[in-house]
Amino acid sequence: MPIYAYKCDSCGHAKDVLQKVSDEPLSVCPACGAGTFRKQVTAAGFQLKGTGWYVTDFRGGGGAAAGAAASKSDDVAKGSDSSAAKDSGGASTPCGASCACH
Repeated sequence: MPIYAYKCDSCGHAKDVLQKVSDEPLSVCPACGAGTFRKQVTAAGFQLKGTGWYVTDFRGGGGAAAGAAASKSDDVAKGSDSSAAKDSGGASTPCGASCACH
């Protein structure tokens, strides 16, 4: 059930109320009794729960081939021996030693 923020236009009393989506909005202020208790527009709050959805879902484009490519790029970034590093005389750089940046 969502939590709605209400505020009275007359006295300024503010309150958060847990309501069903299908419930009628409140209109009577609990503090002063005026009929000017209005629902406020607020930003939606949500949490994405789970184990690593952001790492696995959008890593390399999709599919098993993308997972294998991502795994290989992780090995290169960690400085493990790759065929490019062996071919370049054993130099170990983050990008594989066959680039123009090092």
